[in-house]
Amino acid sequence: MPSVFDDHSASFFDYLLHQRPDLLPGSRGLVSGGPLAMPEESRGIVPSPFTHGTTVLALKYDKGVLIAGDRRATEGYQIAGRRIEKVFKVDEHSAIAIAGAAGPCLEMAKLFQTELEHYEKLEGVQLSCEGKANKLGQMVKANLPMVFQGLVVIPIYVGFDVKRAEGRIFKYDITGGRYEESDYHSIGSGGKEARNTMREYFKNNLSEAEALTLALRSLYNAAEDDIGTGGPDLVRGIYPTAKCVTASGIGDIEEERMSRVYAGLIEERKRGS
Repeated sequence: MPSVFDDHSASFFDYLLHQRPDLLPGSRGLVSGGPLAMPEESRGIVPSPFTHGTTVLALKYDKGVLIAGDRRATEGYQIAGRRIEKVFKVDEHSAIAIAGAAGPCLEMAKLFQTELEHYEKLEGVQLSCEGKANKLGQMVKANLPMVFQGLVVIPIYVGFDVKRAEGRIFKYDITGGRYEESDYHSIGSGGKEARNTMREYFKNNLSEAEALTLALRSLYNAAEDDIGTGGPDLVRGIYPTAKCVTASGIGDIEEERMSRVYAGLIEERKRGS
C-alpha cells in the first residue's frame, strides 16, 4: 500500500487521484474506461433516475455571508427525501452548498473537508480563501467524466476572508471554472427563481435578520414555481438549512427562528392574495 506521503504532496485529493481514483466521488466502476467500459449489452440503456439535491443559495450581508438550501431531494418526478442536507461546514471560516446528484454531492463535500484538514496538518497553516476555492474547482473538474453520465455536481463555496475582512462567494461551472460573485448567487433547479427574488430585494449592508428573510423568501418563491424545490413543511417541521459565515466562525440558524420568519412571509402572502 503506497504511503500518503510518497509523493510529498500536501493534497489528499491529489493522492487519491493518483493512487486510488476509484475512491473519488462518482468514479466507482468507471475507472477502467468510463461509459465504454460497460458491457456491450448495457450500452445505450437509459439508467433509472437517481436522487438529486435541488436549490441552494448564498448572499452577502454586513457581517459576512449567509448560505442556505432547501431540504428536498427528487428522483425523477418523485420526492426521494424531505430532510437531505445540502449545506456543509468545511472549516471555521468556510462552507459549501451543493446541487446535483445527491450521492456524489455528499462525497465531494466530505472529501473537500478532508482535503483542507489534511493540508493544514501537513503544512501547519490554512489555505487562503482563494486557495480553498481553487481546490474545490479542481474537484469539480475531476468530476467532468461523470457529467456525461448525468451525475452533475455543482457547488457554491463561501468563505470569510480574514485578510480582506469580508465574506466572499464563489460559483463554478461543470468544467471546474471558478468565478466570484459580488453580492449573491443561487444554483439548482430553482436557482433562476431564487436569483430573481434576490435581485429584487437585495441591498448592500443587509443585517443578518434581513439576509435570512431574503434567503428564505427566495427559497419560498423558488418552491412556488419549481417542483424540485421544497418549501417549508409546517406539518413535519422541516425548514431549509442555513449557516452564517463570519469573522467569528460558522453559525447555524435555528429552525425555531426560521419558523418565525416563514410565519411572517405566509401572513404577508395571505394579505397580498
